[in-house]
Amino acid sequence: MKKIIILITILTATINAFAQNEPKVKFSGYLETYYGYDFNNPEDHNRPGFIYSHNRANEVNLNLGFLKAAYDSGAIRANLAVMAGTYANANLAAEPGVLKNIFEANAGVKLSKSANLWIDAGIFSSHIGFESAISKDCWVLTRNISSENTPYYESGAKLSYATSDGKLSATLLYLNGWQRITRQNGNDKPAGGLQLTWKPSAKFTLNYSNYLGTEGADSVRVNRFYHNLYAIYQVTDQFGLTLGFDYGTQQKQKSSTTKNEVISPVAIAQYKFADKWALAGRFEYYEDKNGIFISTGTANGFKTKGYSLNVDYSPIANAVIRLEGKTYDSKDKIFNREGNFVNANTSLTASIAISF
Repeated sequence: MKKIIILITILTATINAFAQNEPKVKFSGYLETYYGYDFNNPEDHNRPGFIYSHNRANEVNLNLGFLKAAYDSGAIRANLAVMAGTYANANLAAEPGVLKNIFEANAGVKLSKSANLWIDAGIFSSHIGFESAISKDCWVLTRNISSENTPYYESGAKLSYATSDGKLSATLLYLNGWQRITRQNGNDKPAGGLQLTWKPSAKFTLNYSNYLGTEGADSVRVNRFYHNLYAIYQVTDQFGLTLGFDYGTQQKQKSSTTKNEVISPVAIAQYKFADKWALAGRFEYYEDKNGIFISTGTANGFKTKGYSLNVDYSPIANAVIRLEGKTYDSKDKIFNREGNFVNANTSLTASIAISF
């Protein structure tokens, strides 16, 4: 009996201590299950090769689930998250061993007592694009083509600064490569990038990000220079607009002055028509004639329009149930339907996403 009383006393003291002093380590998680139906009925249940998130067809599966621990003392911070799901299988297939299951692993030190100046190193989310791997945070259930074919994650070090009012931030990055944790074999050239974000008000965000690096072994490496620009404007509490434009170039061969190009404009509109309901529509175009990212082997290369429409229902703040219809319309016949090449690909995707 005395031991039980002592145990209760210790437990009560511990609870009181946590209540008075908020712990510096915070735990969180995310889970998203989905079902995707591809009207082209692929035999291997894989969506087209340029899709890496929600990429399984005609089956129920886990897109992304992770558990995260975050530490912040004010002067030192760290994040560690481990994951599973078809997103991890598709996006980290080239990474060795347990690195395939790392969603985030980084540590940072504040360099100034008065200014918001940090240096962080490790594995972190990409600085390119407005759609992330966490679908719940995106207006449309699935990702646009440019988001699918730019890095979801990156590894290296970054120096970041933000003004005290949070309206302007800048980040300079040193990276191991284009969506790589481990450096490409035979390539000893580092990569880098820049991100500038301006938020003059809570309703408007303007962002420019770029990437400069090389692809291939040093003997044949070619330069890649990529630009991403987007603006998010919450016109009213119910209606918002996102406009994005990507432009990238890559040398045709080492020491060449000629370059291949990729272009991709994106437009998304979201309307919250009721307290727990929202509609969103997206139009996108992606042109990669010479196969920098998406190779087709056809006369015109990858020149594809995408149309998406989805409805969201959020029964509680940290959960959303979604249904999206999407159609791709390509200039060339690049999609496979029961052994025949066709111009179009249509799909329906449903998901349940919960953060905790």
